[in-house]
Amino acid sequence: MIKNSNTPVIRKKSSTMATPTSTPVFSSGSLKIIPLGGLHEIGKNTCIFEYEDEIVILDAGLAFPTDGMHGVNIVLPDVTYLRENREKIKGMIVTHGHEDHIGGIAFHLKQFDIPVIYGPRLAMALLQGKLEEAAVADRTELRSVRPREMVRIGKYFLVEYIRNTHSIADSFTVAITTPVGVVIHTGDFKIDHTPVDGEFFDFQRLAEYGEKGVHCLLSDSTNAEIPGFTPSESSVYPNLERVFAQAQGRILVTTFASSVHRLNIILDIAQKQGRLVSVVGRSMLNVIAHARTLGYIKCEDRLFVPLNAISGIPNDKLLILTTGSQGEPLSALTRIAEGAHRQINIKQGDTVVFSANPIPGNTIAVVNTIDKLMIQGANVIYGREKGIHVSGHGCQEDQKLMLALTRPKFFVPVHGEHRMLVQHQKTAQSMGIPAENMVLIDNGFVVELTKESIRIAGKVQAGIEPVDASRSGVVKDETMKERRQLAEEGIVTMAVAVGTDGKLLARPEIHLKGVVNSVNQASLQEQLTQTIETVLSERWTEFARTFDSETKEVDWEGLKVQVERSIQRVLRREIASNPLLVLLVQIPDEEPATKLTGRRRPRSTARVAS
Repeated sequence: MIKNSNTPVIRKKSSTMATPTSTPVFSSGSLKIIPLGGLHEIGKNTCIFEYEDEIVILDAGLAFPTDGMHGVNIVLPDVTYLRENREKIKGMIVTHGHEDHIGGIAFHLKQFDIPVIYGPRLAMALLQGKLEEAAVADRTELRSVRPREMVRIGKYFLVEYIRNTHSIADSFTVAITTPVGVVIHTGDFKIDHTPVDGEFFDFQRLAEYGEKGVHCLLSDSTNAEIPGFTPSESSVYPNLERVFAQAQGRILVTTFASSVHRLNIILDIAQKQGRLVSVVGRSMLNVIAHARTLGYIKCEDRLFVPLNAISGIPNDKLLILTTGSQGEPLSALTRIAEGAHRQINIKQGDTVVFSANPIPGNTIAVVNTIDKLMIQGANVIYGREKGIHVSGHGCQEDQKLMLALTRPKFFVPVHGEHRMLVQHQKTAQSMGIPAENMVLIDNGFVVELTKESIRIAGKVQAGIEPVDASRSGVVKDETMKERRQLAEEGIVTMAVAVGTDGKLLARPEIHLKGVVNSVNQASLQEQLTQTIETVLSERWTEFARTFDSETKEVDWEGLKVQVERSIQRVLRREIASNPLLVLLVQIPDEEPATKLTGRRRPRSTARVAS
């Protein structure tokens, strides 16, 4: 059990998440901890540590879009707070090189500078390429750190990197010494006693901090609902070895590109069984290249064969390592499954191995990919019971060991969906941490930590910033709404020509795209034409005024709004849906033609000669 030497006098908290005030009110001399991503979700992990006039950022990741985010490639956290406080930013701490921890950095550097970024060698190597590709490498300085190395950021933050074990090499927990005490952020972790790379979890250093006194622990909650320990990455080796040995033809293996330990296992087995390896997918090629340079993957050059040479290799001597374990639409394996890859087609007798479990939200895409591969004749090996994948995140017993080693006074569960955070709180309470010494938070909540108390002090702006394939900017809410409407309801375009006498100059043109095809378009066109004529005959005098024999003023915008409302009522009645309406109102040649869309704008008037 964890015993706390001092019982602080603080406001009581329950496991039910409190609603913070919208405007943060801080005590002087307090540490503010503000997560902008990674809470109530999986991905885009980003956390701010702020003391007085200094901010340190811990990680800056991305997430992948949900099904309703049409045209969106990646999702970033809303970093309005960092943009507004850019002058306070003193540096960044990176815990490891997964995309959900470093994938957003290049995008953020286009909006504000980060003086220095500290992180593991592998993460810094991967990040360097991202920054150069985005042309923002000059907006920061990258500095690699090693286990137990300490770095000072600003006046108030001293950070020590403590080796942990995870699904990627070179992963760290960080101990941050601040004016209010030591805060430990676990980063992503599990307790792996037999790590593939031989780099063991530094329990001793964690225990030393626990002995001296850890003020607050922020801990990974991803597997908080699962009892027991997470199996070692090494446990996958014999199962993959057996599956590969049983394969009669080619082997295609997909896993997370950044799972360096898994890649190392796959390459080692391939070499042992006499198979050559062809790597497909830019991200996987990049990770393997950096991991080999840094010594995290050890294999000979002759193991690899270029993709354009695989046709000359016997099927039972070839292994293809590919991206696409999550059914990503543009990934190599998805294109192979759809028969759209230029160089690889599935052959009868191929074995496809999914050495990864679907991330929540990706299950349907993964299942669809598996089905398509099977239809083409592949033997697909997948599923938790096969023992060919283990999580990189600790389960309840791993989390208990972290709590026992650090013995924190205060506790904040992070990195996980709401139910995971709640369960992690229960686990911490079972380890002796009082309920009033914990807070349950969401993105944007401000945790105020003093030497004697912890509380939710307010909330800053938080949310998402979707980025599409253009990578040129954030997809605005209005654009996302229009995309959803287009996808779900279709679009109706209309061109209406109106004279200065309020009469139609020609029959309106109507085009329906993506609208239910049982609609009788001729009948609908007739109804819409009658509707427009009715509006013009009954409401024209509301929008047209004559000043003298030569001057008339017409409120074309007001007329357009009225016509649009009437058309939308007819569409809802006749086709029982609400398609996006694009209305083009054409006015006489002496007036500049104006394209008016379905979005309401401020009323304006146009003078038309009579």
